[in-house]
Amino acid sequence: MLTHHTTLVKFLIEERRRHPEASGDLNSLILDVALACKAISTRVAQGELGGVLGASDAVDGAVNVQGEVQQKLDVLANDYFLRANEWGGQVAGMVTEELAEPYLLPAQYPRGKYLLVFDPLDGSSNIDVNVSVGSIFSILRAPEPGVDPAPEDFLQPGSQQVCAGYAIYGPSTMLVLTVGTGVHAFTLDPTLGEFVLSRPSIQIPRTTNEFAINASNRRFWEPAVQRYIDECLAGRTGPRGKDFNMRWVASLVAETHRILTRGGVFLYPRDAKDPAKPGRLRLLYEANPIAFLVEQAGGKASTGRKRLLDVVPTSLHQRAPLIFGAADEVELIEEYHRSDYVRPSTSPLYGVRGLYRVVTA
Repeated sequence: MLTHHTTLVKFLIEERRRHPEASGDLNSLILDVALACKAISTRVAQGELGGVLGASDAVDGAVNVQGEVQQKLDVLANDYFLRANEWGGQVAGMVTEELAEPYLLPAQYPRGKYLLVFDPLDGSSNIDVNVSVGSIFSILRAPEPGVDPAPEDFLQPGSQQVCAGYAIYGPSTMLVLTVGTGVHAFTLDPTLGEFVLSRPSIQIPRTTNEFAINASNRRFWEPAVQRYIDECLAGRTGPRGKDFNMRWVASLVAETHRILTRGGVFLYPRDAKDPAKPGRLRLLYEANPIAFLVEQAGGKASTGRKRLLDVVPTSLHQRAPLIFGAADEVELIEEYHRSDYVRPSTSPLYGVRGLYRVVTA
């Protein structure tokens, strides 16, 4: 089998050969991340039999920095990531969804030249119902290699990522990543314990007839998003002239994987549900790595108003709106955000030709 397939190790070695000046530290770091993902995959697959379902038992760790109830697998996955990547000398520090401050390496381990940020288990609300979950990661260069990083060292725009990816734990475990040379998917072969290249050079089609959004938030959406979704739902007889399908899994990794596999557009837009939160997804370790992957696959990723990868972070756990996928659809949504829009009223008195005209702020 190995004579006909490319393993993750072989792929990374071939990538490194294109850059003779490279030290190999990035390859080693990616392989350590992959090791953590293998360990998480095993525990996820055990499910109820492994005793890892349900909320964390830790009194002081029952709620994370996001104010979310930690699941047992959240805590376990976070520990796997930290243990797999702290000792090798490739990273200077790490930021994780589960800790309020950057994780400082134990004193006995060398500090490297990269920073690792990650969501150890995305979609953990789906664990107990056996729906696909995943891990998301991003690798940045440390401004000062060899020393403990300051929190502001992690506040780099997504355009400065050197690698990003995710693992999805579904019917098969897959690792999807980019090092800036396209997007490539690797499937874990359980008999070998190796990730094997299964989908090289993934591309997202520019057009689509499928969108993903949490429709329960409809009343909080901005006019541009309401307009876009209304037009999609109008189908063939509406202004778009075609029927659309809607999907929603509540797992960013699962949504991204579907779009990388068969196209589509995903919206988790800015809304008015909580004015203190301009978006829902965490910029550093959710939105940025997904946006990097999407752009490398020929798609677009936006806040609705600007390119997501151009956003300069101001805090470690900053949230941001995220719209990504088919380039034509993302561009249309951005155009709608730039335009004034009056949502049609169902009342004849308040229609465009009625006695009154309702202006949506």
